[in-house]
Amino acid sequence: MTNQHEAPFSLSPLLRDQLLEHLTFLYGAERAHSLLPHLQHRLDQHVKTRVVAALPHRPALSERLTQADAILITYGDQVREPEVAPLRTLATMLEQYFTDLVSGVHLLPFYPSTSDDGFAVVDYRQVDPALGTWEDIALIGQRFRLMFDAVINHVSASSAWFQSFLRDEAPYTDYFLVVDPASDLSQVTRPRALPLLTPVTTPTGIKHVWSTFSSDQIDLNFANPEVLLAIIEVLLFYAERGAEFLRLDAIAYLWKEIGTRCIHLPQTHRVVQLFRSVLDAVASEVLLITETNVPHADNISYFGDGMNEAQLVYQFPLAPLVLHAFATGNARHLTRWASNLEPCTEGTTFFNFLASHDGIGVMPALGILSPTDIDHLVARTLAHGGQVSYKNNADGTQSAYELNITFFDALSNPHADEPHSLQLDRFTSSQAIMLALAGVPGIYIHSLVGSHNDQAGMAATGRLRSINRQKWQRAELEALLADPRSHAARVLERYARLLRVRAAHPAFHPLSPQVIIEANAALFVVLRGEIGNQVLCVQNVSQAPQSLQVPATIWGISTRSLLDMISGNVVELAVRSADDVLRLEVQPYQVLWLQPQ
Repeated sequence: MTNQHEAPFSLSPLLRDQLLEHLTFLYGAERAHSLLPHLQHRLDQHVKTRVVAALPHRPALSERLTQADAILITYGDQVREPEVAPLRTLATMLEQYFTDLVSGVHLLPFYPSTSDDGFAVVDYRQVDPALGTWEDIALIGQRFRLMFDAVINHVSASSAWFQSFLRDEAPYTDYFLVVDPASDLSQVTRPRALPLLTPVTTPTGIKHVWSTFSSDQIDLNFANPEVLLAIIEVLLFYAERGAEFLRLDAIAYLWKEIGTRCIHLPQTHRVVQLFRSVLDAVASEVLLITETNVPHADNISYFGDGMNEAQLVYQFPLAPLVLHAFATGNARHLTRWASNLEPCTEGTTFFNFLASHDGIGVMPALGILSPTDIDHLVARTLAHGGQVSYKNNADGTQSAYELNITFFDALSNPHADEPHSLQLDRFTSSQAIMLALAGVPGIYIHSLVGSHNDQAGMAATGRLRSINRQKWQRAELEALLADPRSHAARVLERYARLLRVRAAHPAFHPLSPQVIIEANAALFVVLRGEIGNQVLCVQNVSQAPQSLQVPATIWGISTRSLLDMISGNVVELAVRSADDVLRLEVQPYQVLWLQPQ
């Protein structure tokens, strides 16, 4: 409903002090005081025009997320049919097949765009007409929680802002970073093997503009406070349109200072803190989630102090570590990493994912896996029909940045002569690890159906990432899912079972405790939940039977009768009183989620 608020939005003393502190850090005290009324005006406009009812209070994160929360990641045109807007078709397919499996949908950039499958945004406030309308987005939002991409590090070279820059039109002449190409930029962290600066022609001559990701994605200049204010307007607009999660894309590169690495700068963190203060004040239903494909310590720095930056961060090391565990049949590195994870606080949790529209990033595994381990993952990817994207290093060399391959094919060689059931078991076990861990799972739609590499799609676009971005015709996908013998239907049936079990048990709440148990190296074992209501999750990452031994009193009671929540079977165990140890045989790639009878 529309808020009929008339009086100007009033800043509380606490909020006023917070906003002034953030602005002062970024732009100095004098400019901060002059900027504050402009920021207040934007907050006032949002409060007057918002179409989503504001929460009456700011509930704790534990109330805003539950074990039933799982976010499906998909493109707006993931499923197509003749004469129907793709977003409308997607809404129908989501309701038909996934309503009881996931609670939310991450719609990858659905704005007008010129490249990178949506991440070169032309207009932040429009839905690409080729996809549909805001009404179609709202239709999906009637059944699912919505995650929007805030692609705020850069805009398309075809955007109105940059086109105005090219014409030397104020105020856009300072919306982008112009850099002398003779500057020493050797320290700048590069996520791509492409030039950092792009030369463009303007009425006042050739200028070299900062472009972290491509010559069609021009970085915004957040050192200009007008850019910051404009982006805050965009974030509030997304809140008005029903976004409950805002994914801050490539946020780590937001602020630039020549002479530094230009990644994770204090100013970047302060901008995120400002966003959090603004949203908590006028759109407290919105949760921030940061996307930073970087080593773990840098990644979790976007939690801030636990209450002042993002509520969720992408759990980037998980994918390469799970892949390594199954490639080697040994979960030791995965187990040790998970054992050292900081417990979720009352204000933060992880966004766990194994696959996404991008590839499997290997940079986050640096320091956990050895260079040799990573080289083996690269070789495995190539052997399984995938590709590898590289980045430039400061010393002039290149190194692997991400593996371009579907997660199903990364686990199982599509050309291997092995039973399909074994490949299904392997994939199910990998996904069970993600679903068992504390946090909110993010599930790429291609994982729900176990998609194979789209070699034809990659050949058609010439882009490596297209191998993992296949689009379907509705009739084609429905036929696959209607046939219980098809690969897609069999994967979905197994995935659905895991998701339903997870959603039904409070031990899997995103903020509930977890204890990683170092048992047999071929097993990944995690105990979830509060004492008295716990689930022991056991996943075999190997192709051989394994023996699990844990104390029989692991639940706080001694028990010999266990319920496997996935199969529904009761497992009766003989516990030797001499050592009071629970012994359990785990079959190849088997998943057991156990609770005491």
